[in-house]
Amino acid sequence: MATYTIEEKDSFIVLGIGTELKSDYTDYAGINKEKSDFWQTIKEDGRLDKLKSVAVNDYIFAVNEAVNHKMMYYAGVMTDASLPEATRVIQFPKGEYLIVKGEAQTGEELSNKLTGIAFGQALPEAQHIAYVGGPNATVEMGQHNGVFYGEMWIPVVRK
Repeated sequence: MATYTIEEKDSFIVLGIGTELKSDYTDYAGINKEKSDFWQTIKEDGRLDKLKSVAVNDYIFAVNEAVNHKMMYYAGVMTDASLPEATRVIQFPKGEYLIVKGEAQTGEELSNKLTGIAFGQALPEAQHIAYVGGPNATVEMGQHNGVFYGEMWIPVVRK
């Protein structure tokens, strides 16, 4: 049984640099490789550091969003600023969110773990709520004792 909470959040904006995921949505290994390659690229070319430089906090967002029937994936930060490198301003709605908390050895492992728990366990178990689409994100919030910690945020509605 997955441990999760339902929390009310105000609307917020994430500035993101994105890529289209080409793997089938059921090909978890393919999707995870595409995401990993994307993070490696934006770390190496300096775009992630530029994003971090305009952030209002230390949170690093990994956002999943369907845009024009494409599976899009973004690295993002909370900010009101803009950057030429950014590819999308992602609006998260005010409302209730399913929240799954966790820890892992790397940011990538944290994101994969939280996504698996949220979509594989928590949402199927939560009979009183439904995910109706829109952007969802894993949020890397920091590190303690060499361990990354964070949350998965999925907008939901009551059934």
